[in-house]
Amino acid sequence: MTSDLWVRRYHPRPDAPVRLVCFPHAGSSAPFYVPVSANAGPGVEVLSLQYPGRQERRNEPLVDDLDTLAAQCTDAVLPWLDRPFALFGHSMGATVAFEVARRLTAKSLEPVHLFVSGRRAPSRNRDEQVHRRDDAGIIAEMKSLSGTDARVFDDEELVRSLLPVVRNDYKAAETYVYTAGEPLHCPITAFTGHDDPKVSVDEADAWREHTTGPTVLHVYDGGHFFLTRHQAAVLAVVSGSLAPTTTG
Repeated sequence: MTSDLWVRRYHPRPDAPVRLVCFPHAGSSAPFYVPVSANAGPGVEVLSLQYPGRQERRNEPLVDDLDTLAAQCTDAVLPWLDRPFALFGHSMGATVAFEVARRLTAKSLEPVHLFVSGRRAPSRNRDEQVHRRDDAGIIAEMKSLSGTDARVFDDEELVRSLLPVVRNDYKAAETYVYTAGEPLHCPITAFTGHDDPKVSVDEADAWREHTTGPTVLHVYDGGHFFLTRHQAAVLAVVSGSLAPTTTG
């Protein structure tokens, strides 16, 4: 595996004392985290994962199994873990980040912090079958979550190219089955929207079950993509949480 296929480093900060590795949500890609990379501050270097089957990797097979995706992401980030690191994921990306954290911890490479956004705790299951809907049903789901620019739906060719990726990622997220195991030991900070139809506040708070370290939950106004509206506030929490690492 070539790590360069997977890892995007939009704003190199080779002297930053900590790296923040970010995992995109279903249907998304690495550039979603460009604003985070740009605004993380000099003490944090942001790496964003590019999953197969999208953008410049569009000719590669999609991965519709979350455990397989997490294993591949784990291998991809290993060359970048020469300093303290934290993980951040939104929606499906939060589950991927969690599974990567588990795999890295098994290799004695535990993150200093896990940040999870817009996703219920792995131990909280829902029977969701969005990936089995027809194309119109998938589009309706995308529109309902307000995470896609409305102008995208006016471009039939673009929508046609996006649908297989979205369906694939929904399948990965919805067929994921949490396997109980040793909890993490790092702190977990969870973020959620008060009106998110995909995550209740209780389901987000349950992330505390997955670590022996401290857990903090931040609830914001908004739905599943509250993150876009509250990006500055979320980034301030992330930067504050990593400050002890960045200042030595």
